[in-house]
Amino acid sequence: MVAVTPQDEAQRRSLINLRVTSRDRDLIDRAAASLGKNRSEFMMDASRQAAEDALMDRQAFRLDAAQFAAFVAALDAPPAPNDRLRRLLATPAPWDK
Repeated sequence: MVAVTPQDEAQRRSLINLRVTSRDRDLIDRAAASLGKNRSEFMMDASRQAAEDALMDRQAFRLDAAQFAAFVAALDAPPAPNDRLRRLLATPAPWDK
């Protein structure tokens, strides 16, 4: 029996259980094997990448030089006057009431 040190205990990982069809499991296993990984490594890498992508889609976006110039121009341009904007600017702030 191997002794578990406090450092080992701190590095212990959480368990995530998934129910999948045998067809999906076999597909995952084949893909993992093709990359020289086991199922857990493959699924963790794929899940981590999907999580990062999902979060980045909400935080950052990529623009080429022309798109960036158009984006900056739109941010720098004053808003076009319209009724909704006039009403908004005429409404007292809640802290001014």
